[in-house]
Amino acid sequence: MAQAKIQAKAGDGHNGGRFCRSMSMAARSSHLLEVLDDLEIRVQTLRDSASALELEKETLLEMIHNVKNSQDMRNISDGEREELTLTAERLMGRTVTVEVSVETIRNPQQTLSLQQATSIIDEILKKVMDNLEGGKKLLMSLYASCISDVPSVPIDQKFQSVIIGCALEDQKKIKRRLENLIRNIDNSEKSITLLEIQKQKAVLLQNNKI
Repeated sequence: MAQAKIQAKAGDGHNGGRFCRSMSMAARSSHLLEVLDDLEIRVQTLRDSASALELEKETLLEMIHNVKNSQDMRNISDGEREELTLTAERLMGRTVTVEVSVETIRNPQQTLSLQQATSIIDEILKKVMDNLEGGKKLLMSLYASCISDVPSVPIDQKFQSVIIGCALEDQKKIKRRLENLIRNIDNSEKSITLLEIQKQKAVLLQNNKI
């Protein structure tokens, strides 16, 4: 009888030991999961910060380019223009030395969709120099395919189906690229218009002198 009680206690102790170890493993697993959850948040914050830096770099380069090619630069003396142009080029050179890269994780289908979307945009850009207004309309049609709001121009259905197949980060980058391209064309149109106005004024002044 006594021997049976001793064996029973030994068995209880053995089972209890296994139960305690099991609880300890569960606790460690839960702790590690919490650590990984926190790290996932930090990783996403890192990617978001890097993406914001990418956008800031693009914005700075565009602003420097716009200043360098602005109408105001044409309305100052040659000496001042040369000095300001050198300053703008120096700033642009410093900006491009900042390397920020956020790689997007894609499956094969998303990679193919990105290639197709990029190809469509590049083909339109080849036509822009020959037909600025027509190229702008095509780019606006592509941009309308990327937004959820009701567009003011017709949507390019083919491009929209391609965009849907892209990774979410690529969709955002393509939309941003189209915004920049359209804005650059707008700035070019303004410069051309101002130049035409100046020419007309020069002709009028010359006629009045005659």
